[in-house]
Amino acid sequence: MRITLITTGKTTFDYIKEGMAIYEKRIGRYLQFSRTEIPALQGTASMPVQEIRNREGELILKKIKPEDRVVILDEKGSRYTSAAWAAHLEHLMNTGTRSLVFIIGGAYGFSEKVRERADSMLSLSDMTFSHQIIRLFFEEQLYRAMTIIKGEPYHNE
Repeated sequence: MRITLITTGKTTFDYIKEGMAIYEKRIGRYLQFSRTEIPALQGTASMPVQEIRNREGELILKKIKPEDRVVILDEKGSRYTSAAWAAHLEHLMNTGTRSLVFIIGGAYGFSEKVRERADSMLSLSDMTFSHQIIRLFFEEQLYRAMTIIKGEPYHNE
């Protein structure tokens, strides 16, 4: 299975970039993983929030293929323990999902068109995190899931 993480805007903090580099290397031992950053929109200070969402949404949708299974990270999404999420991913792998795309939206969330395209929603916490730090959290949980699937000792119960 190939997993892609689409994010909006650049990762600006070095500690997040360094952490992501570590997990991306680790994840690469288990499956094909890539990250695509949608450039931040310019001149948004006077732009209505809905227009920002819609313009970001158009850029996101251009990166998605018809055969992709799409999951948006959203506070209203499904919540899993790490072990349950690993089981869910393993089920997707075993039932023929070839391309899984996760999307982290910008500061204002997703356009309605992106929400309509999504096959499901995932929440990593009841708390709200910045769209930058959640990238690192997601990648760590993806790595953790892969070690659980493979029976490796990273995850402790």
